[in-house]
Amino acid sequence: MRTMKSMICSLGIAVAMLSACVSNSEQKLTLSGLDAAKFDTILNEKPVKLYTLKNANGMEVCITNYGGRVVSLVVPDKDGNPTDVVLGFDNIAQYVDTLNSPTDYGSSVGRYANRIKGGQFTLNDSTYQLKQNDGPNCLHGGGTTGWMNQVYDAEQIGDSILKLTIVAEDGENGFPGKVTAVTTYKVTADNTLDITWEAETDKPTIINQTNHNYYNLNGDFTKPGYDMVLYVNADNFTPSDKLYIPTGEIKSVEGTPMDFRTAHAIGDSIKSEFDQIQNAGGYDHNWCLNTYKDGKGDDTQVCASLYSPKTGIFMEMYTNEPGVQVYSGNFQGIGNEPNIKHKGGVYPQHVSICLESQKYPDSPNKKDWVQPTLNPGEKYYSHAAYKFSVK
Repeated sequence: MRTMKSMICSLGIAVAMLSACVSNSEQKLTLSGLDAAKFDTILNEKPVKLYTLKNANGMEVCITNYGGRVVSLVVPDKDGNPTDVVLGFDNIAQYVDTLNSPTDYGSSVGRYANRIKGGQFTLNDSTYQLKQNDGPNCLHGGGTTGWMNQVYDAEQIGDSILKLTIVAEDGENGFPGKVTAVTTYKVTADNTLDITWEAETDKPTIINQTNHNYYNLNGDFTKPGYDMVLYVNADNFTPSDKLYIPTGEIKSVEGTPMDFRTAHAIGDSIKSEFDQIQNAGGYDHNWCLNTYKDGKGDDTQVCASLYSPKTGIFMEMYTNEPGVQVYSGNFQGIGNEPNIKHKGGVYPQHVSICLESQKYPDSPNKKDWVQPTLNPGEKYYSHAAYKFSVK
């Protein structure tokens, strides 16, 4: 098996060769300014490319099949100017270089999004030990060896649909069951990024997928997004300990900085003395959506929204899942981050907001919560949609 170091070295050579090949010809860029040639390579004996989805109303979404990552998302602002609203890199080499620029930017996370306490869970009287990549916990299916750093098989259908398929073997990062999973990205006529996740397994397992776009609707990735206005349709949230693991409680947002039932600017409360915000350095919590009732989520109702007074761009979110993780980029701009060249500049802390549809974090160990169990013969289905407009 090739090491990550050798993979990165080979990738660097491939990218350099590609750059030389196109240096004497005109490079065709995407609406967001990406050069697709910088994503064209072979990794783990599979082709990696940049795929472009678009509609007739000025929306463009660029996705690489490496990790199923959304690299750019362009929509018109209030003046009709095309504006890229998601963070990331402008080349495949940095996405693959998990040693120097580890990131989940734009990824289709699997097999289990968010954290599992101790990297351990019990299913049908069998206990499974997962990869511990976030202190003692398992985060995003194993991080650098999870699905967000694997190559999906890609099939583009017309201008607006991309189907990405991955086959995960039994025992991968400790998870049971051979799973075949399909992520479908669709750009619709009304400027919606529609995402579905489907999966099947050959033995009982757990699955909980999400999209990890980092949104800055201001279109300026060099400044914190404190003026972005957030709404979350949730009366309750799940408090977490200092390692971001839910305590098992479900608490009301009433009278706390977790209350976004009336939309307000993120900067109004992100530096609150509230213990949950202090622990996380901002928002990194699961909200219990009001759109999920009696064991079913209503993905025709808005569960959250984000708005930029600067650009007028308004994003509404829909999902059939019971929870949404709101993450305010608390680890951006600190540690090694200021030394990393990103698409759009150096990213400061709190530059973005993630809105991740999900089962509640650590749900396999909280048996009273909606469970992520998938059995043979069943089909996993999860849906999230992000609709863009201006106001």
